[in-house]
Amino acid sequence: MLDKAALRAKLRSAREGHAATGRPFVPPPPFIDRLTRHQTVSTYRPIGGEANPSLFDTAVHAAGAGLALPHVVDRETPIRFLHWPPDGSLIPGPFGLLQPPADAREVAPDIILAPLVGFTRRGDRLGQGAGHYDRAFIRYPGAWRVGIAWSVQEVDTLPADPWDVPLHAIATETEWIVP
Repeated sequence: MLDKAALRAKLRSAREGHAATGRPFVPPPPFIDRLTRHQTVSTYRPIGGEANPSLFDTAVHAAGAGLALPHVVDRETPIRFLHWPPDGSLIPGPFGLLQPPADAREVAPDIILAPLVGFTRRGDRLGQGAGHYDRAFIRYPGAWRVGIAWSVQEVDTLPADPWDVPLHAIATETEWIVP
């Protein structure tokens, strides 16, 4: 098995090549059925070939739930989830991210949509490598963790570390996977 760095390089390449297809990610009924008014769903703005969750965001807004985006300072500082109205302004952040300004209201997400580098059908995930989402999953243990990825990012196994937190579900452009 490849180590995490080698897997990231391989899967990022596959992700970027597949992202060019532009196929939309339609939120499946199990996601929509879980949405309730007054929930907060953390989403993200895609970079580097990441799958675009914008139709999930639209479903969240239609259900009367609120959206948040991660706010990143650097590799070491835990991410904060900041309220983001659909027409809210975004500023450039580290690593090419677009994020709400630091003074936006911090919120606790009920659902966390996480971009992936890789995943398995068991709910294992491979992220960018800074541990931001693993720390967020630990900080918000009651949040429903949903990974969003292209189907080409699926692998049979991933090397695991003790701090890796599995996903509750994975959405790809072709299916909804519940480990």
